[in-house]
This record gives sequence, structure tokens and C-alpha cells, in this order.
Amino acid sequence: MPRTGLLRTKSVEQSRADTDEPDTRLRKNLSAFDLVMFGVAVTIGAGIFTMTARTAGNIAGPGVALSFVISAIACGLAALCYAEFASTVPVAGSAYTYSYATFGEFIAWILGWDLLLELALGSAVVAKGWSEYLQEALGLLGIQAKTTVPLAGFDFDWGAVVLTLLLTTVLAVGIKLSARVTQVITLVKIAVVLLVIFAGLQWINTANYTPFIPEPTGGDSSGGGLEQSLFSLMLGGSTSNFGVFGIFAGAAIVFFAFIGFDVVATTAEETRNPQRDMPRGIMGSLAIVTVLYVAVALVVTGMVSYKELATKPDGTKATLATAFTYHGQTWTASFIIIGALAGLTTVVMVLMLGQIRVLFAMSRDGLVPRVLAKTSDSTGTPVRATVLVGIFVVIASGFFPASKLEEMVNVGTLAAFIMVSVGVIVLRKTRPDLPRSFRTPLVPLVPILAVLACLWVMVNLTAMTWVRFLIWMAAGLLLYFVYGYRNSRLAQQEREQSKGAVAETP
Repeated sequence: MPRTGLLRTKSVEQSRADTDEPDTRLRKNLSAFDLVMFGVAVTIGAGIFTMTARTAGNIAGPGVALSFVISAIACGLAALCYAEFASTVPVAGSAYTYSYATFGEFIAWILGWDLLLELALGSAVVAKGWSEYLQEALGLLGIQAKTTVPLAGFDFDWGAVVLTLLLTTVLAVGIKLSARVTQVITLVKIAVVLLVIFAGLQWINTANYTPFIPEPTGGDSSGGGLEQSLFSLMLGGSTSNFGVFGIFAGAAIVFFAFIGFDVVATTAEETRNPQRDMPRGIMGSLAIVTVLYVAVALVVTGMVSYKELATKPDGTKATLATAFTYHGQTWTASFIIIGALAGLTTVVMVLMLGQIRVLFAMSRDGLVPRVLAKTSDSTGTPVRATVLVGIFVVIASGFFPASKLEEMVNVGTLAAFIMVSVGVIVLRKTRPDLPRSFRTPLVPLVPILAVLACLWVMVNLTAMTWVRFLIWMAAGLLLYFVYGYRNSRLAQQEREQSKGAVAETP
């Protein structure tokens, strides 16, 4: 018996049929190599160039390498579930679309709303990081210019705004151009990362690895109270800075660096052979970045004591370049700045791409205005959705501070991973007849382990992050009941079927 109301589901067949509608059709231009490049592009960025050093210095010490491994395991388990869904339901929208087919419209809305804001905040945060590196790059050229200036009572970040406007234009022109730009820039930054690894090996002092897991520090404003991990708080700890709690808290922070394969899944509808290429793109990108992250973490914490990477009293934060500057290697630091500009550029672009495709999928389903789902005849892209996302990211990155937003991105992404992992089990039970070119191994064990791993990372986020997340979700629920519930295409079909049944009643 079909489900109605909050539990109404959109069948896999209907989702696939929607991809052939002339006004909302996306062009299939992507290969497995394009998908791997998208995944690497969005993951090699803030994680390597800013987050590694900062997390080592403030939270985990040299054990930050273990934090990356823990996050990679959680992501790897979830990635196996994503790969099955992406090859079975090759439709734009990622976790939103998968949830619509398994749990129903209400859960799909929650995840869609969640992903929209998570990707938008992620884009804004990384755009502001790009702006900081732009200021350093201008300094290398002898141009002493601030990329953040006072404007009408705000600190206006013109660097982030310029980047967002340029990338919005590229994304509106077409997915193939976006893929080519991504490939070129990603190859540049991989070269820079490899340079960092091999150049840093000569400066490694094994004494810097001791202690590998530093003793926990006393609770303070940055690591105690509601600012410590929820796990530490529940067990009565005073801080999640360093110690074992610090390793897990670090994993929850650096998880931000692993969200690339989720964004890869949003491009399934534009992939020429999604059944074959989506699993390759998802798993391939995750494998590459995990090796690079762990290698960079070991090199950086071996080059200098983790204490040298701590945020200074004046607010100066360590970056990857800090370790090389410490050894007088300013030329390597200059290359890192160039690599960071390249790396963060593609991160912002792919995050925006993911947000646009989720918004497109929700619009096509009527949960947000359908005018946003119309694709351009000339470019094959949803230009209106692209422009709207561009405006949102311009405002967020141009006028609002980036502090604490990384964790907000993480908690929502982890929630999506959990729902997708559970969804694999549900869809195996409800639709065993569906052709699956890629099957998650050891179901239900692997999905259950993915859920447990993601929950473990989630409870190591700060308690304040959970408070913000609950407020965020409450706003989303209000929007759904005001607009989405009555205007979705499934709701319209229900009303038409109800009228037809009444008309047939004698």
C-alpha cells in the first residue's frame, strides 16, 4: 500500500523518469576520471593547507595523523553505501534523493535542507580561507593590500566575493568547463602537496613525535564547557584538548576534509556511465586523499613540535607554511601559498556545485519553487539555481565571520552519511529487484558499522555545535510545513488522485 503524507516516497523509477524531462534535463558529460578529480579537488584544500597544522597545535598533537585515519575509516564505510546508491539511483541530489526513495519526503526534506546549508557554509568558510591566502600572495608580490576592509559597519571580504563571483560564472557556463578547470587546478595542487611531503622529509626530527598523544590540558574557553566534545562532556571530562579525547575531537574537526565523495554523488545524473563510474569516482578519490592527508600530517608534526603550531595569543593561526617558515624555507612556503590558492579554489567550486545540484533536485520535486530547476538550452545547467547559490555564498563569505562554521558543516554531513547507510539496508529489503551494478559488501554489517562510526565522530563535536544544529533544523521544519509539504509534486499527485476517486464515486 503506497505511503502518503509525510511518509510518501518517490520511487526509483520515477526519479529516473524525471531526468528525461526536457526543461530540467542535465547533460551527461562526466567520466570516472572527472569524478575522481572532483572528489580530490574538494577534499585537498582546507584540510591540508590550514586544518592539519591548526588541529595538531590546538587539539590532537602529532596524533592528528590518527585523527585523519579515524575520519577516513568512517568515511570509507559510508562511501561503500554511497557507491551502491549512486550506481542504483543515478539522479542529482545525493543523500536527499536516496532518502526520498527509502524513508519518504519528510526525512528527504530534512536532509536536503541540511545539505543546502552545510554546503553553502562550507563554500563560504573556504572562500574566506582563500582570501587570507590571496592577501599573503599579494604580499609576496610586494602589494600590501588587505582583502578584508570595513564597509557599512561590516568587515567586507572582497577577496572571497571576487572568487565566488568568478566560480558562479564558471558553474553557470557548463559542467564540462567546471570539470576541466577542476582537473587543471587539482593537478597543480597535488604537485604542490607532493613537493611539501618530499621537501619536508629532510627536516623531520623524530623527537617531535614524542609524546605522540600529549597529555590533556586543563579546561579553558577554547576546550572546556560547551566548547569541548559532547563525548568528553558526557563522561565528565574537563577538556577535549589533547589526550585520547583530543584524538577523537580532532577526527571530528578534520572530518571536514573528507566530504568530497558526498559531493561527487550529487553529479550522478551528469555521468555518462554512472553504474560503473560512480563507485570508481567515490572510492578512488577517498583513497588518494587519505594517503596524502596522513603523509602531510606526519611530515608537518615531524618538522616542528606541535606546540609551535598552536594558535598564538594574538590570534595568529598556523598553516602548512608555518612549519617551513620555521626552518627558513620561505621558497617552499611561497609554493604552499600558490598551492593553497589553487586548492581552495576548487574546493569552493565543487562545494557550490554540490549545493546547486541538491537545490536543483529539490526544486524539480516541488519542495522549493520549480523555477529553480529549469536548465539553460545553451549550457545545460540550472542557471537560476546557480545564480541564487552564488548570491547566498557572496553574502555569507563577504559579510559574516567564518569561526565555528567548519563544525556545523561536519555535523550535517555526518547526519546525511548515517541516513544513506541505513537507506542501503532499507532499499535492499523493500526493492531487492533493483539492478545494482555495485553492491555494498557484507550488508547489513558494513552499513551498521558506518552508522556507528559516524555517530562516534558526531558525539566528538562540541556541545555548542549540537545546539546550533538543532536551531538550524527547527528553521528547516518550519519552511517545509509552510511551503514544501503542500507544494511538492507528490502532494499534487495525491490531491489529483483524491479528486479522481471522488469523481468516480457514484
